[in-house]
Amino acid sequence: MATISKLWFLRHLRSDPSFHILHYKGAQELHNGRGLSFWFSPLSASISKIPCDDREQAFVIKGRSKDFQEVTCQGVVTYRISEPEKLSRRIDFSIDVETGDFLKTPLNQLSQLLTQLAQQYAAQQLSSKDVRSLLDEGTGPIRQNIIEKLPKDPALWDMGVEVVSILVERVSPSPVLEKALQASTRESIQQEADKATFERRALAVERERAIEENELKNKIELARQEEELIVQRGRNEIKRNEEEVTAKKIAAQAHAERAKLEAATQAHNIGLVEQAKLENEKGRMAIYAELPSQVLFGLAAKELAGNLPKISHLSLSQDSLTQMLQSLSSSQINKSLET
Repeated sequence: MATISKLWFLRHLRSDPSFHILHYKGAQELHNGRGLSFWFSPLSASISKIPCDDREQAFVIKGRSKDFQEVTCQGVVTYRISEPEKLSRRIDFSIDVETGDFLKTPLNQLSQLLTQLAQQYAAQQLSSKDVRSLLDEGTGPIRQNIIEKLPKDPALWDMGVEVVSILVERVSPSPVLEKALQASTRESIQQEADKATFERRALAVERERAIEENELKNKIELARQEEELIVQRGRNEIKRNEEEVTAKKIAAQAHAERAKLEAATQAHNIGLVEQAKLENEKGRMAIYAELPSQVLFGLAAKELAGNLPKISHLSLSQDSLTQMLQSLSSSQINKSLET
């Protein structure tokens, strides 16, 4: 800024280094530079104050897309005055010699010019594509178009204005279109969500089916193994029964052989005993064959008497008794002789 102080009929100006001061007296240039401080006469002085620092100018652009939809673009242009003398010839930066304020609005004129140029180049980019492409691509293409064309604009070069940077904040459609796009986007997102839900359910069903199939396979395998176990148990049982039958058969055969052997042995023993009895009987019969009939009769009577029931009374005739006694006496005599 520039500060003017008063001393009688003279004035003193002191400016900051960010301002370029041009001091003329009539057509004569007295001072030209930045951050000057000098005395001057207010009656004959003409002073211009040109800011040389970086300044920002916001802009709002309303354009139409290729498909005739209203689109709004917001941004900021940062600029600085690189040639203040050239700009002072195009725009009036004169100040009041009493207060140091601008007599007109030169900065507004410069800002309006920058805004119009930025709107022009942004609108070119907006009108070249449909609204969906603009929203999908974002602010990059619009900013790039302004950066490429605005600093090279002849009007700014002639005025000595340099563009430092350009920022495009957002590109937005009209409220009605934005709601329609949001509805469409919401519907698309909802469809994607439903699709994801359906896919998740389908995946869950598929996993459940896989689990059930696996369980069924396990059951089938268990049933097959159980069947094999039952068959094997049957085979084992049959084999055990066969072995038991074979063992019993062998035992029966052994028992039969043993019984047969015992029977043969017993028969042999009985045969030996009977043979001995027969031999003994033959001996006895030989002895009896040599005995007289009377002795045999007596022995028979003795044997018979031993087997007869008890006899209370016996009646013998005299002849029978005499004969018996004779026989008995003869028998005793023969025994005595043999002895």
